[in-house]
Amino acid sequence: MFTGIIESMGKVKAMQPVGGDIRLVIESDDLDFSDVSLGDSIASNGICLTVVNMGSNYYAVDVSRETIARTALEDLKTGHMVNLEKAMLPTTRFGGHIVAGHVDGVGIVRKLQQDARSIYIEIEIPQNLAHYTATKGSITLDGVSLTTNLVRDNIVCLNIIPHTAQVTNIAKHWLVGDKVNVEVDIVARYLERLLNKTQTGTMNADATTNPQSQLTEAFLADNGFMK
Repeated sequence: MFTGIIESMGKVKAMQPVGGDIRLVIESDDLDFSDVSLGDSIASNGICLTVVNMGSNYYAVDVSRETIARTALEDLKTGHMVNLEKAMLPTTRFGGHIVAGHVDGVGIVRKLQQDARSIYIEIEIPQNLAHYTATKGSITLDGVSLTTNLVRDNIVCLNIIPHTAQVTNIAKHWLVGDKVNVEVDIVARYLERLLNKTQTGTMNADATTNPQSQLTEAFLADNGFMK
């Protein structure tokens, strides 16, 4: 489990094909590895990955074909910068929102522009994820916990403040047209699944593809999930 508060950035050191999968090696001189052990999880651009090898300033993870197919990892290249967050501890300050590190889909950067001291961004997310987003709700992009300003159909509009621009890869490396990892609010996902069961008496195999979802912004507002 993660919070979406980025601890440091890392650099992709190597992407090695291994038996049809990929072994990804990420190097960081800023991440504290003193409490990281083999088998621990590190969110890398928002993807929960298991450490299988490590040194004083790097770690290696194995990435399955399933993960490659569902994320923007296939566009990563050696030298790319990624956002890093170690799995949260029970004593960790909960500064972001509940982030599972399970990417729901891939979004596309549609707009980046300076807005006073912040940066205004528009992200096109997959249509089947749009109903999980809400104005002033939470969304995770490349592992960063962000608050949406506005949602227009499947376009998520938001601003990042100078601090976020400094400690993540957004301002330094995102370009219009780039793909980003999207994780919607986990509360919205489970709420929809429970709501569907209550209304139909059965549990859908995959709530994210259910076109008859009754989870709407109005429903969330009526039930106290939005201010």
